[in-house]
Amino acid sequence: MSYHIKPRKAKKLNTKFIFVSGGVISSVGKGVTTASLAALLESRGYVVAPVKMDAYLNVDAGTIRPQEHGEVFVTKDGMETDQDLGNYERFMNTDLSSSNYLTNGQLYQHIIQKERNFEYDGEDVEVAMHVPEEIIRRLEKAAQERKADFVIAEIGGTVGEYQNILFVEANRIMKYRDGRDVLHVHVAYLPTPPSVGEMKSKPAQTSVKLLISSGIQPDFLVARAEKPVDDRRKETLAWTCNIPASHIIAAPNADSIYRVPLNFDQQKFTDKILEKFGMKSKKSDMKKWKDLASKITHVNNSKKSVEIAVVGKYYETGAYKLADVYISVVEAIKHGSWANNIKANLHWISSLDIEKHGAKKILSEFDGIVVPGGFGSRGTEGMIQTIQYARENKIPYLGLCYGMQMATIEFARNVAKLKKANTTEVDDDTPHPVIHIMPDQEKKLLNREYGATMRLGGWDCIITRGTVTEKAYLDSGLIKKTGKAKISERHRHRFEFNNQFRQQLEEAGLVISGTTPDGKLVEIIELKDHPYFVASQFHPEFQSRPMSPHPLFAGFVKAVVKLKK
Repeated sequence: MSYHIKPRKAKKLNTKFIFVSGGVISSVGKGVTTASLAALLESRGYVVAPVKMDAYLNVDAGTIRPQEHGEVFVTKDGMETDQDLGNYERFMNTDLSSSNYLTNGQLYQHIIQKERNFEYDGEDVEVAMHVPEEIIRRLEKAAQERKADFVIAEIGGTVGEYQNILFVEANRIMKYRDGRDVLHVHVAYLPTPPSVGEMKSKPAQTSVKLLISSGIQPDFLVARAEKPVDDRRKETLAWTCNIPASHIIAAPNADSIYRVPLNFDQQKFTDKILEKFGMKSKKSDMKKWKDLASKITHVNNSKKSVEIAVVGKYYETGAYKLADVYISVVEAIKHGSWANNIKANLHWISSLDIEKHGAKKILSEFDGIVVPGGFGSRGTEGMIQTIQYARENKIPYLGLCYGMQMATIEFARNVAKLKKANTTEVDDDTPHPVIHIMPDQEKKLLNREYGATMRLGGWDCIITRGTVTEKAYLDSGLIKKTGKAKISERHRHRFEFNNQFRQQLEEAGLVISGTTPDGKLVEIIELKDHPYFVASQFHPEFQSRPMSPHPLFAGFVKAVVKLKK
């Protein structure tokens, strides 16, 4: 069988491509490696387009349950993506788009549509060539959109898995065509079994051999381990994996992922990449990263700390509890704590446990409470009990998306005396649907249109003057004291505040501190006479950065610290 692939137009940009793969175990650190390399190259004045390539056949991450996939991160243009996009944005301090996220589902959907449109001119459409070609086209598109000097393409999953082999094949084809414009970084885990007490390199060796069997000889090996890889193991890895010892980069565990760029920089990882590409090294500016690392060290060494409860509903997976389902929330709280020079000890509390044991028994020792996003009825009563406890006991509270909806329900029930208030997502027959589904969303659900049909991405919001919310945004410098206090925040939800109850709830004391520019959709609520009780329909965590924390998180931690003093 022969393949007839039309030659692609030559790239207008002189873009270099770096593929990043992982081996031995999942969650080995590919995303942080990719984000760190992007930050390092940008510190040299280059423009970088990171791309996450996921192997599943879902078109996006939006229809996958959080316990299975982890957090769904939403870009400004509304793409529901893998949580690694969040790390890319946080490390690069930038907004990315749908061009920076790719799944097998997107690839097959696009290729089949092209075939239906007769865009292949009657050719056989084959997996072996057309899918890798589409991957390459998408990577080049990402380069064009950002006018990037580098594209860093992270291959999801682990080397040796069947489903990501076409991404590796795209790497092989690009290497064959473009030679010096493509290189490969492999991230592999070196375990230290407690019963042995010695770092073992065999799993990494096997992982590299699996990659070589797919046609890729890695140029660099990032050695993930509990401690820095020593010279003896570097030498072993060098001759067994055909990688110079100088190209084996130690990546030991760190107390913060934001130390990884500095660790790589100390090993001259960026210089070695530029040298491999035959490019001149530009002067590095790592001052901001060094200042951040110093602040983290100062906070971690401080005796002062606050205890924050994150009350969610997606922690359990078998016998384990995972914080990864709320990773952007976790990072945003850290950002806010560093800005306030305080260590935040985070505690993962299941709302189901609140339902079983009561809020007072579980939450009495905490200085602040966060209720993040979610869907469905499971655990909602535990969230409502949590919010009631925070409101009545004057504990600083920050609600995010579902946390805003649950706060509205709690206030309606216990302050406005609408005892059966609820969201129609949980109770269709509630007489007081203070949270309800918009008509257009209802039609979509009736037609089973679930994928990418929610209110997604960046939406403008007008902040009400004289509110706690306004002060938080003023302190951050994102709005000014005069003119319209307009912000833009990212959304991911179907249900909204029901305006039929708006006047009644406001008369009972609920403060509407943010709406859409037309005033029709409530975006932020808060309470008076409380140290800090703010809840947003949007997800502020998606736009928080380590060097510029989100105003609502910074304000929340500030209130926690003030109250504890």
